[in-house]
Formats: sequence, C-alpha cells, structure tokens
Amino acid sequence: MLLTVIAFVVALGVLIAVHEYGHYRVAVAYGVKVERFSVGFGKALFRWQPRRQHPGQQTEFVIGAFPFGGYVKMLDEREGPVAPEERHRAFNTQPLRSRAAIVAAGPIANLLLAVALYTAVNWIGVQEPVATLARPVAGSLAELAGLKGGEHISRAGFDGELTPVQSFEDLRWRMTRGALDGRDLKLEVAGEGGRPARELVLPLSRMETKDADPQMFRKIGVLAPLTRPEIGEVMKGSAAEAAGLLNGDVVRAIGGTPIIDGQQLREAIRASVDGGQPRTQAWQIERGGRALAIDVKPEVREEGGAKVGRVGAYVGAPPEMVTVRQGVVDGIWRGVVRTWEVSALTVRMMGKMVIGEASVKNLSGPLTIADYAGKSASLGFTQYLVFLALISVSLGVLNLMPLPVLDGGHLMYYLWEGLTGKSVSDAWMERLQRGGVALLLVMMSVALFNDVTRLFG
Repeated sequence: MLLTVIAFVVALGVLIAVHEYGHYRVAVAYGVKVERFSVGFGKALFRWQPRRQHPGQQTEFVIGAFPFGGYVKMLDEREGPVAPEERHRAFNTQPLRSRAAIVAAGPIANLLLAVALYTAVNWIGVQEPVATLARPVAGSLAELAGLKGGEHISRAGFDGELTPVQSFEDLRWRMTRGALDGRDLKLEVAGEGGRPARELVLPLSRMETKDADPQMFRKIGVLAPLTRPEIGEVMKGSAAEAAGLLNGDVVRAIGGTPIIDGQQLREAIRASVDGGQPRTQAWQIERGGRALAIDVKPEVREEGGAKVGRVGAYVGAPPEMVTVRQGVVDGIWRGVVRTWEVSALTVRMMGKMVIGEASVKNLSGPLTIADYAGKSASLGFTQYLVFLALISVSLGVLNLMPLPVLDGGHLMYYLWEGLTGKSVSDAWMERLQRGGVALLLVMMSVALFNDVTRLFG
C-alpha cells in the first residue's frame, strides 16, 4: 500500500511539474512575466523564490498540499491591474501566435517526456515474456485462427508487412492496434524440429469496436505467454490447501483433459462452476517425480457479473523472459514512434467513445492509475518508466482535447480569433467554461465509477 501511494504521488508530481514547466518555459521565452509556478493546490507546503531568474521575472515556486493538478500564474490584465510599464509583459497583450505557443507548450512537454521515457527504457532494456503463446480461450478468435498453444510468434504485421516480434508485450501491442483499427493481424509461427515456419491470420476485423473493453484480450483469446502449469504459493484456508495442493505441484490433467500450460489451468479453474455452485474436479498432478490424483473443490467468486472458480493459489510458473534493448539511434526513433502510436490510439479511442462505438468502461481515473503505479513500481524501474510514459501521453492528449477548461479549449478560442479576427466574447467564454466543467465532471464521475468497479467489483 505504501509503495502504491509513493509511486502514485511521484508520478503525479513529475507529470504535472513537466506539464507546467512547458507553459512556464515558453512564457518566459516570449517575455511574459510569470508570477507563480505551482505544483499542487491548497495550502503551500514549500515555497521559494530563486535568486537568479530570467530578466524581468520574480517567479514564486510552490508545492501545494493536494497534488491533483498545478498551474502557472502569469501577469494578465483580465485578472488584475497591471502597471503601464509592465503591460508588455502581460499574457493577454501578446500576439496570437505567442499565446497559442504558451498554451500548447504544456501538452507538448508531456509528449516530449513520453519520448524521453520510452527512449530511456529502450536504452536500459526491459525484461519481458517471450512471445510463446499459452492455450487460447475456447471459442476465441485465436482458436478460430488455428492457434492451439505453445506456438512461438517470430514475426507479425498488417497488410502483409511482417516485422520481428521482440516479446509477448510487443505482440499484445500489435493486437491492441489491430482490434481498435479493425485490421487482421498476420502471424508467423516459428517452425520446430526442422519444420518450416507457417503463417496464419488472426481475424481481429471480426471484433466490433465496442468489444474494445477491459475484456478485449479474452475475446481475442490470447491472455498470457506460455507458462508451466505449476502451483505456486498456496494461501492459508484456501481451497488449494484443503485439497492438499503444495507449492511446486505440476498439474498434468483435469478430469481427463491434458493440461499443457498455466493459462489453460487458470481457465479450467475458472470454469469449474455449475449453476453458481463449485464442481469438484479430479486433478492429476506430478509431485517430486511421482504421479498423484487429487480431488479439488474450488471456491466461487463473482467477477464481471459472472461466477467463476478460484483455488486460492498462484497458478502458473513465471514465463520465459527476454531482454528487449535498443541501440542509441534506434532507441530514440522507437521512442518517437511509440509515443506517436499511443497518442493516435488514445485519440481514436476517445473519438469512438464520444460517438458510442467504444465502451466508456475504458475510461480510467485516479484509483486505477494509483493501482497501476504501485504494480509497475513493484515490477521494477523500467516498468515504472513505461507506466509514466503511458500516463504522460494520456495527459498530453487529454489536455489537447477541445474542452474549454483544458489547453485544447483555449487553442480553439485562438483558432476562432485567428479566423475571425475577434476574440471570443466574455459571455460566450463563461457559457463554454461552464459547459466544459460539466462535461469534465461527467467524465471524471464515469472514470471513478469504472475504477471502483474494476478494483472492488
């Protein structure tokens, strides 16, 4: 819990500070006087004023008690009287292009941070599972494509252009793009035992856009990399302990069905419920080189509105891992490409949610972000950097949305001013601000509801 809180606060602090620094740095470059640079709201925990500042600047830097935002307060005639000798330093007196650049600098700073973080991860290298697939979900697109489990995917691509697959996470990213774009993904399965490689097509175009929800990969059928069907840590008082299962037991069959990987074992456990009641299963296990038969009666839990089986033990050994690392130039380029791909995917997803083609269940709020922050931090430094990059992209794209209370809304005002030669009237500005706040509150409410549903539902 403490790690989650620390990781969440650090993430918010870094992302907000970078965003506001973008506004601050460009404002200073254009000669606008910045009165305060604040990370967080509420009571000031720390405040200071550097002795050395840019000419004409006397900026006060503040860290607030509540880290859910920040702001850069600039000299502006709309917010108070401005001395005649400083009028040329006021934000509202600047040319249109200068004001637009200052407003756009915050989201752009977040996108540049994402590029830097992805580049750092590419240079450092990250441990990811090998792209060897577990048994697909029954009746899924993967099973329809001919995947049976145990296949190693060497290359994949769209429109006939296949490129090497570096890891299972790389493959999942391509599946995500294909599912949201409605494009089939061609896979090259590496040959074994001297047999040639073969190609097959994962028909992602058959998925409807509304299927792009938290259960998307279950519908595709590829949930996890291949793992040994081994029982890990057994919880006290669990169904696994009651059945006599021990850490290190390898499950060979359930009810006469051979078990080849951890994912198949998890699915078999989930499906061990009839009419909301647990069904006792006959397990064939291997323990210390000996074959044993054990009856296992799972516990019933509710998940996503359905009742599923649970045994109360870690199921599946860790998958085989590979280190994914890039060179200096290739690492930078891949950082730029990944930032662009995530940005484009985020924009398309937001657009589809607006027109009803995608589920609003995809909206996430602070609880989910905090949970992911803690999980990524526990997995290691590079995974935490990947998390920061993803949230930085989301923050940058979100702030560019044309909502009046966001940076994108102000850019829309400036677009109107550039086209008509007139600024938006105060009356219309007030109406738009109110509408923007209302819409933002609705989005935040939906995101918070999704958070609670995911974490506690």
